[in-house]
Amino acid sequence: MQEKLNSTQELPQIIYEDIELLVLNKPAGLVMHGDGRTREDTLVDWLIYNYPEIKEVGEAWQSDNGGVMYRPGIVHRLDRETSGILLVAKTQESYESLKKQFKNREIQKEYRVILNGTFKDDAQSGTIDKPIGKSPSDFRKWSAQPGARGNMREAVTDYEVLNMVGKGNDGYSYVSARPKTGRTHQLRVHFKAVHHPVLGDRLYGANKVHNIGVRVPRTMLHACKINFKSLSGMELTYKAPLPRDFINILDKLELT
Repeated sequence: MQEKLNSTQELPQIIYEDIELLVLNKPAGLVMHGDGRTREDTLVDWLIYNYPEIKEVGEAWQSDNGGVMYRPGIVHRLDRETSGILLVAKTQESYESLKKQFKNREIQKEYRVILNGTFKDDAQSGTIDKPIGKSPSDFRKWSAQPGARGNMREAVTDYEVLNMVGKGNDGYSYVSARPKTGRTHQLRVHFKAVHHPVLGDRLYGANKVHNIGVRVPRTMLHACKINFKSLSGMELTYKAPLPRDFINILDKLELT
């Protein structure tokens, strides 16, 4: 496998590969694709360099300057700072199958999240069922809180608290989250809406100093598991191990 990304950017890891698809572990910091305006290494660059035959799999789009932007085999996305498991179709048939499974909510995803604050005893597991619209104060943000604007789209997240340290707003929680829908920034927006923003989230997070003796490097959000069906109908499950930066924060907070 060739390497072609900026030397400072960690490369994706291949968890599984066959003639239909790739299952990747995306590192934090790697953006999925370009926007047609700025130039930086992306996951798309890595895919086209290593798998040129899948360049036109999926759906391309046209940038503001009229150029064609390829998104080879990409059927779902992770934010730049989110690490973890990602499916990439290698054939158009596989792409259409996975796209349909996502649309029908047949694909199950699980995340690990470190949150600000601790949960009350009666709220350590549950469902956040809050529609998401646009933030009234910042065009970059989405919102599941009163005052959200535009088309409010259904968004549902199941969660379970795995561990907690501290108390109240001065504590931290380690959570398993299973989004039932796939809205942009859904987990970040939902946990913000219940007053537990994701640790390290500079867009949605709390404006507080974290005196934990180590720098929080990014949004503490990792896609750890995915379940879907192959073209033959076989049910498949793959996992992505926690990255070192995530483990370091868990250890520092004594959440492991």
